[in-house]
Amino acid sequence: MKNIIFLSVIIGATLVSGCSKSNNSSTAPNHSATADTTKDDISGHDDTNHSSNTFAIQNIPISTHQFGEFPFFNLPAGLITTNTPIQRKYDIVYFPINGVMTPIEGRVWKSHISLEKPENGDWSLPYFLKSYDDAVTAVGGKKIFDGKITDQEYKRYHDQAPYLGEDGSIGYADQDIRVYIIRRPDGDDIYLQLTGDTASGRVNILQEKPFKQTITLLQSEEIQQQLEDTGKAILYINFDSNKATLKPEGMVSIQEIKEVLDKDPQLKLEIQGYTDDIGSAEHNQRLSQARAEAVKNELVRANISSDRLQATGFGQTKPIADNQTEQGKAKNRRVELVKLNAD
Repeated sequence: MKNIIFLSVIIGATLVSGCSKSNNSSTAPNHSATADTTKDDISGHDDTNHSSNTFAIQNIPISTHQFGEFPFFNLPAGLITTNTPIQRKYDIVYFPINGVMTPIEGRVWKSHISLEKPENGDWSLPYFLKSYDDAVTAVGGKKIFDGKITDQEYKRYHDQAPYLGEDGSIGYADQDIRVYIIRRPDGDDIYLQLTGDTASGRVNILQEKPFKQTITLLQSEEIQQQLEDTGKAILYINFDSNKATLKPEGMVSIQEIKEVLDKDPQLKLEIQGYTDDIGSAEHNQRLSQARAEAVKNELVRANISSDRLQATGFGQTKPIADNQTEQGKAKNRRVELVKLNAD
């Protein structure tokens, strides 16, 4: 079985159509996608924001096609990636679903697409769009959005998408965007979105996959060793999202800290709270302080003297990883235990 689904077998009529309309596309670059000849696309395409139906995943048929290696689809014949495609094992990309930019997480491939040999002819947006439309629908994919997002929707979400501006970015208010989904039996659904103009196109492919946490809880012995070696220990204590309420697994960390304090009755600790950069700096400062105090309060409830504990929040001011990635954000959402008493 081939590892890639080839897009190069495109009916000759598409090429003819693309060439005959190339002169008109320069006068209306944002609407050149209407040259596609499918009935669903023509109907209602003047709407600023629409999809053919309200999207619900349970209404999408499951595709049993056997796919090869990610990103699954080759480029149409005669087209190339302008730069090295962006590939990430895990990222979050926003897709317009029912007109709302919705974050989907998983493995990502993004690229800007252009002509391989411009001297052989002009860029054809209909060829680019129909190539993907035919290839995706042939393996059971369904188009779930075709249109533009509103200016209001762009303003609402764009600060949450730090990748905007990098090569292959899709999700601006002036872009005609098509979104497809290929529903998979195991839930690793494939999302594809594309956009184009009179000179080039962009493609995003995402295979849905939940974030896999690789940060583990420190045991009391490891906490004690870090305190002895460096004077501090970094912990990843689980709280409810955007709250200072400890989750059950967070209480496990409290017990580990208590064991360290019980073993050394002279030990005093400053509990320092940190956040990622999502939200305002003022909010994150308050949240980090509340979380540090929550850890302190639980230790006091566990019969550790409050005189041995201090709680301080630093918000987003001291990141230890890149906040542009989910892995980096996860590392920045931390609690540090800092040894107060000198040896």
